[in-house]
Amino acid sequence: MAKHPSLLQQFRSFCFQNKPQDLERSIEYFSVFGGMSWSVDMSKPLEELIESKVLKNYTYIHGDITKITQSDKVSHSLLSAVAAGDGRVHSALKRARISRAEGEHAIDTLCSKNLLKREFSLESPPDSDEKIDDKLNFNTPFMRFWFAFISPYFKSIKEGDFKEAKEQFANRKSEFYELTFKKLSQEVMKKSFKDDTIVEIGSYWDRNTQIDILAKTSSGKIIAASCKYSNQKAKKSEFTKLKEQCEAAELTPDIYAIVSKGGFSNELKALKGEDLKLFALKNFKILIEDLSEKDFIECVGKRY
Repeated sequence: MAKHPSLLQQFRSFCFQNKPQDLERSIEYFSVFGGMSWSVDMSKPLEELIESKVLKNYTYIHGDITKITQSDKVSHSLLSAVAAGDGRVHSALKRARISRAEGEHAIDTLCSKNLLKREFSLESPPDSDEKIDDKLNFNTPFMRFWFAFISPYFKSIKEGDFKEAKEQFANRKSEFYELTFKKLSQEVMKKSFKDDTIVEIGSYWDRNTQIDILAKTSSGKIIAASCKYSNQKAKKSEFTKLKEQCEAAELTPDIYAIVSKGGFSNELKALKGEDLKLFALKNFKILIEDLSEKDFIECVGKRY
């Protein structure tokens, strides 16, 4: 296993260890506990597990994390800003109220410690003079969860009051799961294009628009995809919106794709073909086929 396992390797290890009964639950529980190799009883409600494994062990987990961050306030502010926002460097620095110079130093340090990694827009914007900010991603889902919902509310949590942290998670959990869903959607697409393999995949963003997934195949085809993490079926309007996003970016994809947790309307299904691919939650099974002991990543540190 790689020293710094990929998100897919972490997901396969999580599913091998905890044997989730359904794909939706596997994504949601992984968004919280992923990357830590803790044993998680997935028959229990997620909120109950968060209280017993994280909130009640705050002091110990906080101690372990500060060994990595060295309790640096700038780093903690930046990590919480990245966890709560869209990951763009400029917006994270603004949210954290730290200068570009101070922030860049903290980013370099956090990347060297494998807490964060930089992501770049896959294509250049139409306006060649426009500077595009990098995005910052957490290397493990749990660290993102910690800095989104635990670290900002440390004062009340330390006193045994979990109300604020729980309310924040309840209010924002759906949008929180969405990023994990998008990242795993990239892995689904990589495994699904077998005849013309994907050689490059990521996201596109500029000042005016963004595309959830942009990919290039070995033959040079461009794929643009949108991801919808909702119980509602994706409609034809989702396809229209995706095409508009591509037009704004001055991109002409060869293939469009829509990934939807809630499935698709009949109108959208009727449009499915060579130039429109639809991926539902059931397609995520491809990520956890043939799981075995070799997929398990041993826990480093305490298990909690």
